Amino acid sequence: MAAVFLVTLYEYSPLFYITVVFICFLVTSGLVVGWFGLGVPVILRNSEETESSTRVLKKRMRQVKNPFGLEIPHSATASVTKGITLTPDCLEDCILTCYWGCSVQKLHEALQKHVYCFRIKTPQAFEDALYSEYLYRQQYFIKKNDKEEKYCQLPEDAQVVDFGPVPRSRYPLIALLTLADEEDGEIYDIISMVTVIHIPDESYRLSCRILYQYLLLAQGQYHDLKQLFMSANSTAPSSSDPAPGERSTDRSLLEKAGLAEDEPELHEENSKDCVVCQNGTVNWVLLPCRHTCLCDGCIKYFQQCPMCRQFVQESFPLCSKKEQDEGESTSI
Repeated sequence: MAAVFLVTLYEYSPLFYITVVFICFLVTSGLVVGWFGLGVPVILRNSEETESSTRVLKKRMRQVKNPFGLEIPHSATASVTKGITLTPDCLEDCILTCYWGCSVQKLHEALQKHVYCFRIKTPQAFEDALYSEYLYRQQYFIKKNDKEEKYCQLPEDAQVVDFGPVPRSRYPLIALLTLADEEDGEIYDIISMVTVIHIPDESYRLSCRILYQYLLLAQGQYHDLKQLFMSANSTAPSSSDPAPGERSTDRSLLEKAGLAEDEPELHEENSKDCVVCQNGTVNWVLLPCRHTCLCDGCIKYFQQCPMCRQFVQESFPLCSKKEQDEGESTSI
């Protein structure tokens, strides 16, 4: 009887088709919900909405005082054959030691030894870590707050006009700054600063510049200093800055050598005001792009950098609110 009823319903009533479709819909919906759970709508979100909804982590910073400073005042005239002029600026009496033709491998091994074996707080400790893998050494005593220029040059009998094609096994120049008085090491966490300097020669004419700087701490860590992309007050280009043509050439040479870092594609405004509200003082550094372009009020509204649109993984302030208030009261 039931079979006869189903056949009759199949032949004469459209309700059969509606019932079958409805049952299939219920079964399919039950399977989907059972498999993926109630979070099915998340699958329909695009990746940008998902990433931007995550909270930006504030990096906990540790403030330290760096007693060392080093500049290259006449970078355009520096070369391996003519030498280089360095200007140290130190808060305490220091020793400047220049190592020409230092081994790349031995330098990084020395940095690891500072972490695991012994602390590099004297030139002798650095030489022991290098196993004397350098061509020539010069040393100067730097008095406190003395900004006198120091001239460094390879001797003529060394007969070195270049350090070979890239990739090279030796850095042209390593400048080591250490505290002259070991008792000063108790005042500062930073006990040494290692600066890797490129100097142009006959085979590699990239303009003179600082490639890397490492700060060595008394506790055994070392930090790689990174440049922040921050706008400047002055619109006039510095006399030491390379021309646009030279800058593009240097950039291509750096890329070939594997030393080029990411640079912002957008030109930053010549102001230290926040790029969003144009009112607050720039205070926040965004990582990993290292753009310094937001104030304390605007940082909480952005998960992407307003300059390059890269997602912000971490951020940290240049100075605390208390330091800002003290600076403003001093300027007034």
